Amino acid sequence: MGRKKIEKEAGEGLFTPKRARNVIAVAKVVGPAVIPVVAPFAVQAAGAARNAYDRYQARKLGVDVDRLGEFTGRGARLHARIAGVGEGLDELRASSRATPEDTKFADKAAGTLQQLAASVRAAERMPTARRKAAHRAVASELDHLEGQLLHRLGI
Repeated sequence: MGRKKIEKEAGEGLFTPKRARNVIAVAKVVGPAVIPVVAPFAVQAAGAARNAYDRYQARKLGVDVDRLGEFTGRGARLHARIAGVGEGLDELRASSRATPEDTKFADKAAGTLQQLAASVRAAERMPTARRKAAHRAVASELDHLEGQLLHRLGI
């Protein structure tokens, strides 16, 4: 094979200035006709992608999609856990098997949850190392409360 033939074949796939001008000219003619057709599909695809992402985030936090807006920031996961424990305490109080000790525990734990939520909110403005340490401490306390709550609920 000759050198000129190889160069010619290699040059056929290149994007030359002439080809670029041709593509731009075609886009100017076809673009206005295509945009009204493509735009609704693009908007629908963007909405579906956002919906899927919201469902993913909600599943990751363990909450309903409707409540996703309540839990934002770096402490979102902890806020969701705090809300879950709070709901569990409400169920414990409402239980027909709840003893006076259970009610007392629920009241005390509710106060603790308020302090933990305040700690998570305050940690949002802390430097990274301090925030992570505060989040670990809150998570540890939540683990302890969840264990006690599950024991009292008989699970």
